[in-house]
Amino acid sequence: MTKEQLGNVILESQHQMYATAKAILKDDHDCADAIQETIVKAFAKLDTLRKDRFVKTWLMRILMNECYNICRHSEKVLPIDQYMEQIETPQKERENYGELYEAVQELREELRIPVVLYYVEDLSCREIAEMLDISKGAVQKRLARAREKLKNRLEDKEAAGR
Repeated sequence: MTKEQLGNVILESQHQMYATAKAILKDDHDCADAIQETIVKAFAKLDTLRKDRFVKTWLMRILMNECYNICRHSEKVLPIDQYMEQIETPQKERENYGELYEAVQELREELRIPVVLYYVEDLSCREIAEMLDISKGAVQKRLARAREKLKNRLEDKEAAGR
């Protein structure tokens, strides 16, 4: 794969990269840092890509590792009320999917990332399994658990609102 081809893949994947970084990091500045570092490393390590067809998986794996590095080095702890004020979602999205968005953000990371990759980024379970370095069955189980938790959480909120 050439550097030009890699650049095109990065441009095509920018939305997916942002959504994945946001699912792990939440802070836009940290997301931007992780994406930038991912791009630099991808170009520097292009010779380590074994098969061109796995370039997206390889790129997303680098991104996830960068996100985890930022998490490890970051000691940002915010009270939940300040965190909720800082969530930057488009107004229309908040109006239409506010409760669902909040419920997804409250999921543990191991469940939240597959949900975002599957439902927002429209990746297959096989692609997610490759990115997360887990089995396809594990992805399916995590999605099922996440759906159940989301269903319960939304039902509880609805019952509390009556």
